[in-house]
Amino acid sequence: MSTSAFDSEDLKQFDEPANLLKALSHPIRLCIVRGLMRKKKCNVSYMQECLGLPQSTVSQHLQKLRSAGIVATERNGLEVNYVLADQRIEQIVPILFGEEKCES
Repeated sequence: MSTSAFDSEDLKQFDEPANLLKALSHPIRLCIVRGLMRKKKCNVSYMQECLGLPQSTVSQHLQKLRSAGIVATERNGLEVNYVLADQRIEQIVPILFGEEKCES
């Protein structure tokens, strides 16, 4: 049993947090997440208008965020809204912007 601070046997514990950070590492995805923190839920059309990007681009970024477990969908009839699914994001993102807490 190794007592080193850098024990290679424990590297698997870093996979999930590293994937979370990778998903947040794109400016558009970070903007989407920050927008969801403020608005709480939102559909792709609204995000597309706010970001000024094609819907396909926004959808691709949302899929990466979904794959990482950062956002989830809520369906209301035909409308699909995105919401934050990982509450750690509400702690991480404000720190990145030097904020105490995200404004509502």
